[in-house]
Amino acid sequence: MSEGLFHLPKFLVIGTQKGGTTTIQKLLEKHTAIFLPSCKETHYFTLNWHQPTDWYKEHYLKAKKEQVCGEITPYYLFHPEAAVRIKKLIPKAKLIVLLRDPVERAISQYFHAQRHGFETLQIKDAFDAEELRLSNNNQYSHQKHSYLSRSKYLEQLNRYEKIFPKKNILVLKSEDLFFKNTDIILEKIQSFIGVKHEFLYEILPKANSGQGEKKYISEDLIQELKEKLSNTTKGIKEKYKIDWGW
Repeated sequence: MSEGLFHLPKFLVIGTQKGGTTTIQKLLEKHTAIFLPSCKETHYFTLNWHQPTDWYKEHYLKAKKEQVCGEITPYYLFHPEAAVRIKKLIPKAKLIVLLRDPVERAISQYFHAQRHGFETLQIKDAFDAEELRLSNNNQYSHQKHSYLSRSKYLEQLNRYEKIFPKKNILVLKSEDLFFKNTDIILEKIQSFIGVKHEFLYEILPKANSGQGEKKYISEDLIQELKEKLSNTTKGIKEKYKIDWGW
């Protein structure tokens, strides 16, 4: 092992946005054998790729040598260049992906963007404007206005599966973490990372949750979104055995 390599992460939670990554951050940072930077989302392989590697390593200076270092940045799954960049710097990285019902995820991202001042359009207008917004390679829109695009999981996962071995990618269902199989999901993650299993919660922390805005969405719009994302749900069910029941 070269000098200082332990200051690079061994695992990355790469997505998806609004899929439970902040909750995973809050849980995993309690594990005695895991070190995560205090700031979630360093964005080294996306927004901060111009920074030197030492800038990235500085986020891990407080890690004990025996700890497994990780990072959680959900933009990595969607960013078209992140996979190649990760492979170049951390070729044996373990990658964790949380996939949420793609329609629920897209709606949740919209309201998240609205609450934080990233979005001024009404929801249907925002979805209708997405293709044009993303067509001009605007970095801001690519990150903030990519509602339906980020929910097309197959294309994003394919980028990683082309260059990382299957054994290095763990794909999980977000709803299992939140609603029924929390212990199983956490045990899978800890086993995948290679750390001893620890019980990490008494009450599952809620992070970045919405404010019940979905109840104001028309059923017509929901059905329209389901049609647009039907290839995703079918493909994910076939390939990863994850089913959202529609």
